[in-house]
Amino acid sequence: MDRRTFLAATAAAGAAANAVQAVDAPRKLRVAIIGCGRMGQYFAEVYRRLPQTELVAIAEWNDERRAVVGDRFGVTALFKDVNAMVKSVVPDMAAVITPTRFMKEAVVKCAEAGVKGISTDKPMASRLADADDMVNACKENGAIFAGGNLQRAKWEVQHAARRIHAGDFGRILGAAVHGYGGEISGGGCQHMSVLRLFTGAEVAEVMAWGSPPKALLKKDDGGLNINGRMRLSTGVDCQVFGITQKYGDQRNRSGVDVWCEKGMVSWQWAAPRIYSGLDARGRREEIDPEYPAFPWSDVLADPPLRKSDDYLVSSIQSFIKAVQLESEAELFVSGHDLRQALEITIACKQSAVLGNLPLRLPLADRSLFLDPSPYRMLGGDQTGNVQSNAEAAGKNKPSD
Repeated sequence: MDRRTFLAATAAAGAAANAVQAVDAPRKLRVAIIGCGRMGQYFAEVYRRLPQTELVAIAEWNDERRAVVGDRFGVTALFKDVNAMVKSVVPDMAAVITPTRFMKEAVVKCAEAGVKGISTDKPMASRLADADDMVNACKENGAIFAGGNLQRAKWEVQHAARRIHAGDFGRILGAAVHGYGGEISGGGCQHMSVLRLFTGAEVAEVMAWGSPPKALLKKDDGGLNINGRMRLSTGVDCQVFGITQKYGDQRNRSGVDVWCEKGMVSWQWAAPRIYSGLDARGRREEIDPEYPAFPWSDVLADPPLRKSDDYLVSSIQSFIKAVQLESEAELFVSGHDLRQALEITIACKQSAVLGNLPLRLPLADRSLFLDPSPYRMLGGDQTGNVQSNAEAAGKNKPSD
């Protein structure tokens, strides 16, 4: 073969290889945002910055906001609700960020329409039966069902959990939840989701005290403070402490502690602190957790996203990977996690109402419910916290 023929053959082989790579390159996942209020806009900001995804549709009930956010994110496929959307567009992924009252309909409709991956935010429902219907609809239709913006997905929280499960600190001996009150169905999802992650266990029994008495009479979780004990499926006991009184400038403690034979992991709404061994005075000694660097910091480089949105980015990245690999094992937060957190919350209130009666989980009565705050349940438009068009257009820069 002469040089000219060799070069021609090499060029042809290179072109063929490039063509194969182009064919094999994964296409972008098509994403729809259903409910594009304040939180939905944060989800949209993340999705439009990721190389694996493209925003293709928005469903938003508020007519003015729908037009504004469509222009902001360069999306022309705009719909009033999920029913109108799936008649024209069936995306690969749908993020359901509506008020809680409307989440079930959107999740079930997307699953039945053939959406491959569906995520929702907290709390996913107020009634246990509705949460069951959402989980079952996704399972029956082969859809990946993910949770949303929870600290359980925080990069450092996930790595701390891996160290616990790898046995770095020995056998788990006990756990405690601090500051479980005020909004146990909304914000309380955070505590219960981290507890289950760290311990690798389910809550099998609760015995709870609730205060003040008037909060136990309400349909929603506003102002409800819970103290009690949880027995985990592994036999480990978890003490639950409600919101304590403030003294001077001292802040209430809020978070989850898990202690083991050789150490303790403490999450308090930030990267978990890790303790192993004792110092010279016999106190627990904090060690360097040696967390790996957050791999998606570039996504948070520009407003309106903030450094504190890191766990939203982690949650979405795990969701994308789960859809690509068709495996819920990849999820940092799943729909199942949200359902379990809701069930624990409802069980706590029921136990308190029944005079601290121990209750076994899963609860037999799936009609039990606990509404979140009116803002979470109905949204800002219905509760007097309406978003301005300027904010919806992304012109207001939030502080970190």
